[in-house]
Amino acid sequence: MIYLDSNATTRVHPDVLEAMLPYLTDQCYNPSSGYRAGKAVKKALEQAREQVAQLIGAEADEIVFTGCGTESNNAALYSLAEAVGKGKRIITSQIEHSSILRTCEVLEKRGYTIERVAVGADGRLDLAAWKEAVEQEDAGFATLMWANNETGVIQPVLEAAAMARAAGVPFHSDAIQAVGKCPVDVRAVEADFLSISGHKFHAPKGVGALYIRKNVSFEPLLFGGGQESGRRSGTENVASIVGLGKAAEMMRVRLEADGHAGVGALRDHFEQRLLAEVHGVQVNGSQEFRTKNTSHLAFEDCEAAGLLILLDEYGMACSAGSACMTGKQKPSHVQTAMGIPAKQAKSSLRISFSILTTREETDAAVEMVKKAVRKLRAVQGIGGVGPVTVYT
Repeated sequence: MIYLDSNATTRVHPDVLEAMLPYLTDQCYNPSSGYRAGKAVKKALEQAREQVAQLIGAEADEIVFTGCGTESNNAALYSLAEAVGKGKRIITSQIEHSSILRTCEVLEKRGYTIERVAVGADGRLDLAAWKEAVEQEDAGFATLMWANNETGVIQPVLEAAAMARAAGVPFHSDAIQAVGKCPVDVRAVEADFLSISGHKFHAPKGVGALYIRKNVSFEPLLFGGGQESGRRSGTENVASIVGLGKAAEMMRVRLEADGHAGVGALRDHFEQRLLAEVHGVQVNGSQEFRTKNTSHLAFEDCEAAGLLILLDEYGMACSAGSACMTGKQKPSHVQTAMGIPAKQAKSSLRISFSILTTREETDAAVEMVKKAVRKLRAVQGIGGVGPVTVYT
């Protein structure tokens, strides 16, 4: 299978797996143990902490390991909500991941006001509206994603964080789709909290991290044995944490070397071929400000659900640019916020590359997409999107 759904998850890199294996076999010890073997495992855990810190410009003791990006987002938001108190306004955007949006909905029911700032047609935050929001007297804290999971569009995080900082408003960024894919520097942005998920950059699923700026108060979600300096109790998932550290080191080296130029070249080659060889193809969102691995394309007179079925049959995996709910495709909240017409939204695919994607796979994927578009247009007819069977 040609795998082009790396924003959903990435394959564990062989070097990451190799680093993990000893901690799934011989080095099975609890890092909290007092004997030498346990202390050796603890040392590996701390090395991984340093590797993750270096990837984002942090200090090692500012990194807390979590079970996933969703946990990191929840932990940050609940801690910030506790710190600012009920009745305060939480500033976010209209295009956040569900782990932010759903948490905000819960907090709204608990007495907080949620302000969801709009984005432009390019998928980028309206900074004037953001500035006005964070400067309100009842502003409690702000949370903004670094890069969007659907479009790959990179948000003006530096400017948004500076506005929040100037207003005295704590700032969190969901950087799950950015870390490892583009430069992320918590010192330059001055984030108070930042969320990371390992499986987005070739570490395994089930491990993430939360950056907590030094001297920022934090209220844990989990209590118990006091692991992670009391900030996240529970015996650490050592093998996966070691894998996260290795993946972080790999991504840091690649970003410093060429900024993932190779991945960007594959994405651009893929888009250029489709734009030249298939009529009615459009890139959604900013082409200037986006992660190098993500292509979000609309195919005129094609329903994305139908394309996905055909591409799956041909041996290619990618995602729809809109959500399938109860067998009926609806535009996602991201596309709606960008003002993308429903018909265009329903015809959109997210194709996401990784460092493991090859040029041969990219060219083969182009041919598969061309074949699927021709077949679907022949079935549905030009000028309209007909009904197709979709996955539920």
